Amino acid sequence: MFRSRRPGPRPLTRFLVPALVLGLTVATTAIPAQAVYIPSPAPARLVSGNPVDYTPHAQNGSIRAFAQIGNTIYAGGSFTGIKAAGAADWSPASYLVAYDAGTGALRPNFTPEFDNAVQTLAISPDGKLIVGGNFGTVNGVARKNLVALDPATGDTIGSWVGRADGGVVRRAVVHGNYLYIAGAFHWVNGTEHSLLARLNATTGAIDASFQVDASGARPMDNSFELVWAIAVSPDGGTLVATGNFTVVNGEPRNQVAVIDTTGLPTVTSWHTDRYEAPCHSGFPFYARDVDFSDDGSHFVIIADGGRGDGYCDAIVRYETAHRGEAVATWVNFTGTDSVTSVEVADGIVYVAGHFRWLNNANGSDRRGNGGIDRYGLGALDANNGLPLNWNPGRSPGGNLPDGGTNWGPIVWELWKGSNGLYVGQDSDGLGNEYHGRQALFPTASGRTVAVQDAPQGSPGFLYLGAGNGQVTKVPYGPDGLGTPAVVAQPNLTSARSAFVVANKLYWSKTDVTAPSGSVFSISMFTGGTIGAPWTGNSFNSWYNAAAMNGAFYLNGRMYYVTSTGNALQYRYLTPDGYLLGCSPFTLPTEGIDWRTVRGMTLVNGNLVYGSIDGTLRSVPFDPAADVAVDATAATVVAAGTPATTWSNPTLFYATS
Repeated sequence: MFRSRRPGPRPLTRFLVPALVLGLTVATTAIPAQAVYIPSPAPARLVSGNPVDYTPHAQNGSIRAFAQIGNTIYAGGSFTGIKAAGAADWSPASYLVAYDAGTGALRPNFTPEFDNAVQTLAISPDGKLIVGGNFGTVNGVARKNLVALDPATGDTIGSWVGRADGGVVRRAVVHGNYLYIAGAFHWVNGTEHSLLARLNATTGAIDASFQVDASGARPMDNSFELVWAIAVSPDGGTLVATGNFTVVNGEPRNQVAVIDTTGLPTVTSWHTDRYEAPCHSGFPFYARDVDFSDDGSHFVIIADGGRGDGYCDAIVRYETAHRGEAVATWVNFTGTDSVTSVEVADGIVYVAGHFRWLNNANGSDRRGNGGIDRYGLGALDANNGLPLNWNPGRSPGGNLPDGGTNWGPIVWELWKGSNGLYVGQDSDGLGNEYHGRQALFPTASGRTVAVQDAPQGSPGFLYLGAGNGQVTKVPYGPDGLGTPAVVAQPNLTSARSAFVVANKLYWSKTDVTAPSGSVFSISMFTGGTIGAPWTGNSFNSWYNAAAMNGAFYLNGRMYYVTSTGNALQYRYLTPDGYLLGCSPFTLPTEGIDWRTVRGMTLVNGNLVYGSIDGTLRSVPFDPAADVAVDATAATVVAAGTPATTWSNPTLFYATS
């Protein structure tokens, strides 16, 4: 099996520019504009949070790159020693090793010799191991920055003619028989290529049709031009590059460029100004890494940098098909801690770095409202960017050996191999266990993250609050309302707004013990019966849920109204961990004063809502439209009666 989708490293600036100090950065960040694209949720597969015990340990330096051929894992970096898991003594092994994917047993016959760090690995279609980095000699012979090796022995393949004539090769990606390389070079195979090039992966010959050059370092101290990371879409038609550049083929492109490779490679019209402003830390650039989803529909860019007006210290999803001025689908800020690596795999966005929180746009070097504790490693819902219930952390717990490094600034590489997620870093702990510079989180003992959404079938039932411990249950379908009946629900007390997600009912209530004075309660909801409630994740206790006068859920978003704001708003919400987004967004609407709404729900694409006048109305709802709700088109479903007054904030829809 060949695994070479994007086996590149993700270093931080301090290793190329020593004057820069990489630490815990401090910043405030802008909230992005509303995205016009709303992803549909899909099942995802999450790796285990418990790393396997058999991966070998590397000594000092770092692991920066992985690749796989068959059942052999190749790990490259700047380390100078290796030992099997459980072994007492280190063996000298510098920059590149191979081991068994299933047992961690080192391959003793694989013995290449490098004089400096390996930064990136890729596999050619005919099974060569392609290596890029900072090195000047390989196996005792001058071979600067790029080489192909025999994967069994590590011997140099002399017939492979690829050469980086100057400057580090930071990333190598193979797609088909194309080898894309990126770095700080200006010459490849004796021809001029500025920071980007494409070669024949089998022979190493230059591809003269790829004439895409990046240039123009950002005007910062200690700044020099380079492409830091690249990713190629699964269909091979799109390449995204990030790094320290401002121009690509004469087009202004600050830190990020999207290249169309379907024919003659060209710079697309995709552009954004979100990486133009400097960050507080003074980093020359901050767009660190990029990766595509498995289906190629979107890519995710991560950044470090500190406080600033751009996407500093942020994780951002963009849609691949978009052209022109780019609009982020979602943005997750850390609260000004560095993100250094990303891997999008199996519907999950894995991120790693020197951060302490995610979902933390309201915090600056502290956990703000909504901030979720994640110690350097997290998994995000690809649909809305919120953290999933996966939190192994970059810590050895109490298992750090003498001389080990507890917490380093960089996770150089997240890489999905055939059996799980590999992590390469500059420290010695993951999942509260000692793991020297690398670890594997296995797929086999992971779990499926199922789709959970609001019920949308019809006919069904509207449930309207009718005082503590009871609701009015009203059949509702294409023919309108049926006969209401008051039903006892003793577990539903002091309820305000409420909505159903899959088989659970979320409802808000006053709670004087919570920081906000209210909580989200969650109950199982099956067969029309509300189960005993429990309080949702304590991280949500900052949010005044009881202030909502109506709410419903759809596609990873909680839509809501309050009595003090004349707007229909939403926050992201993920059912996997019950986490609420830290930032509010407002939808464009017309013809309604949202302060008069009391209770709302969604039925077959229509917003069904009550009012202070006791009337129940229905109106089409399209959150991606220029006007999401035009209330002048609303129809009256029912007028209020003494028995059923549609002015209670507890209103939700279910199919049973």
